[in-house]
Amino acid sequence: MTEDQSPLEIEVGSGNVFADLGLEDAPELKLKAAIVGQINSILRHRHLTQVEAAKLLNLPQPKISALKNGKLRGFSLEKLLDIMVKLDRDVEIGFNKSSRKDGSRYFVRNEKARTAVAA
Repeated sequence: MTEDQSPLEIEVGSGNVFADLGLEDAPELKLKAAIVGQINSILRHRHLTQVEAAKLLNLPQPKISALKNGKLRGFSLEKLLDIMVKLDRDVEIGFNKSSRKDGSRYFVRNEKARTAVAA
């Protein structure tokens, strides 16, 4: 480090960028982001263009563009789950007693993994 450089300050994140930004709806936004990630993964795997995806999902093409760019506003959780069903995915909502002392979490599960997405 030279004289004109000050040490970098590093702040450890909480694991939820939306919470780190101080957004009130951070848990919901993180959950939506996880679902949108799954949607985009399926669309990529199927090699669908935005126009083809729009037709399949009965959405205007700009909405597909928003999904592909991770824009979550304008998509309710219900709408995102409906999109998953249109992509031939079963949507299962379940509730279990939390084993954590510091609170409950949301999870997203696919064929390969179960991932905690919000605290």
